[in-house]
Amino acid sequence: MTRPPTIAEYDAHPLRDQVILVTGGAQGIGRGIAHAVLAAGGSVMIGDLDAEAGQACMAEWQASERAAFGRLDVSREASVKRWIASALKRFGRIDGLVNNAGIVNPHVASLTELSLARWNSYLATNLTGAFLCSKYALPALSDHQGAIVNIASTRALQSEPDSEAYAASKGGLVAFTHALAVSAGPRVRVNAILPGWIATDAWRKPSARKAPKLSRLDHAQHPVGRVGTPEDIGAMAIYLLSDASGFVTGQHFVVDGGMTVKMQYV
Repeated sequence: MTRPPTIAEYDAHPLRDQVILVTGGAQGIGRGIAHAVLAAGGSVMIGDLDAEAGQACMAEWQASERAAFGRLDVSREASVKRWIASALKRFGRIDGLVNNAGIVNPHVASLTELSLARWNSYLATNLTGAFLCSKYALPALSDHQGAIVNIASTRALQSEPDSEAYAASKGGLVAFTHALAVSAGPRVRVNAILPGWIATDAWRKPSARKAPKLSRLDHAQHPVGRVGTPEDIGAMAIYLLSDASGFVTGQHFVVDGGMTVKMQYV
């Protein structure tokens, strides 16, 4: 008679001995994800255009053995190649990549007033950046059956006026996610997180850090009763980077406190 499987305890440090790269990791959601990686026992390499913010992370974390910063412009291929190479030189391996860097302002201009240069800037950073980082990290990720997590947005599924460039870039990132999951499998899993309203004011560099100004109504309109925090996205990222999600790939996960399932009437 076959014995039933034993009950195994959950690993308190699911990313122990793993190296995770986080683009746009010096502030906001990216910093929250980097915090989560360190808390989960992993090492983290953050890349960011803002050197002041990156250096502040290194000073505040006091985790020099498990954390490193490199200046990164995800829209420039040479910058991406240098950053990936420096991560491999520093840590010797890559187990996970979080494509988080992006232009965060969804409101640009009406379509008739939107310049081609502005449109292209959104695509270059929010979408092409994920392509470039994935391209150059993929060989190292394949060596360790790694995982990629793309940070998209609920605006890939719903919109406000004058947000076409942002919505298109984030919608493209969702499609890129399931396409790459098929191409990179079975060695590498690829998933996406679609954050909703995340308050990041307290997660900026020290010179720009402040407490978020949120009203009771801001919190109450969310079915969970509050606006989100970078820790909420970090928790989902750890799941998708770890072996706990070993049977999950090509999916996108909405993390928005229930806002997109709530019917709205004017």
